[in-house]
Amino acid sequence: MGEYFKHMIFAVLIAFTSSCLAQNPIKANLKEAPINGGFQMEDYWVWGSSVIKGDDGIYHMYASRWPKWLPFHPGWMVASEIVHATSDVPEGPYKFQDVALGARGAQYWDGRSCHNPKIVKYKGVYILYYMGSTHPFEDITKDNIDEFDLNSKWCSAGRWGKRVGMATSDSPYGPWKRLDAPILDVSPNTFYSFLTSNPSPLIKEDGSVVLLFKGRSYQEDGIKHSDMAIGVATAPKYDGKYSVVKNEPLFSMERFGEIEDPHLWSDDSGYHMIAKDQRGKITGGQGDGLLAHSKNGIDWVIDENPKAYTKTIQWDNGETIRQGQLERPFVLVEKGKPTHIFFATMDGPGGFGNGTKTWNMVVPLQ
Repeated sequence: MGEYFKHMIFAVLIAFTSSCLAQNPIKANLKEAPINGGFQMEDYWVWGSSVIKGDDGIYHMYASRWPKWLPFHPGWMVASEIVHATSDVPEGPYKFQDVALGARGAQYWDGRSCHNPKIVKYKGVYILYYMGSTHPFEDITKDNIDEFDLNSKWCSAGRWGKRVGMATSDSPYGPWKRLDAPILDVSPNTFYSFLTSNPSPLIKEDGSVVLLFKGRSYQEDGIKHSDMAIGVATAPKYDGKYSVVKNEPLFSMERFGEIEDPHLWSDDSGYHMIAKDQRGKITGGQGDGLLAHSKNGIDWVIDENPKAYTKTIQWDNGETIRQGQLERPFVLVEKGKPTHIFFATMDGPGGFGNGTKTWNMVVPLQ
């Protein structure tokens, strides 16, 4: 009997060890989320953060915000601006500092809305990638808000005009130099003929850039647009020409499944992507996080155990809550190791129209 139990215990230990080794490296290392961490602003919807540690030793967050008197969706499409907040520690709380990229006039490609920021740095230059859009109509006010919805003229033009752009600065506090044209435009008869959005850059050691982005295409009737697809573009340097690689997307409804909000980072083992599994086709959970990896940033393989997170969050006040929304994952890497993961989140039962509060939260990693 003694030998039998020894073998049983050994078998259990082997199975437990194998299970631990097979676990997703993000999901297995999620710690409790600080209830007072992250970033929020009274009277604003806050969304989608990107964080970098500055030369001043301070953590600088760039996030989207728009007034709460507008509906969350599609208010961002016509009134989002990118703001800058800081904290002495990565968990926060982050304090608002300034508007990094705001409205600058309908005549600019990004004149009405700036959204989905991603901050990187290369040789002393801070590079802020984002989505911009515009529309030619009057401003939306509290007097005409009843006319504003996803099918309104403002949103039809605002969605159609979404493009990927870039701004640069020598300081995380700005001022930011904006471009008169997007860096990634649409192209006819492609999976991104309708719009480009949600940029996720990674600058290699030689200065070249890999840029993942979201695209949608026109449908045959010329009116409706397609589901989301994720493509990849490259550039010889951050201020060089960006060219889309291949004519087929990396992810789409037909290839692997529809995903959104990809984020890239690198370490000694290669390149890594975390993203939201839009329909749950890959991870088995709608809106859960997935992981993929690549050796070159162009060709991607889904991880063997792809589920990186779920909407259920353990908070450091002892509560466990399934968030209404959990999107825009961003992984902070310090000294070659992922240390924190940030999310845009919303309260409520789920659905953009059912929440009363949004903020950017952070989960430390072991």
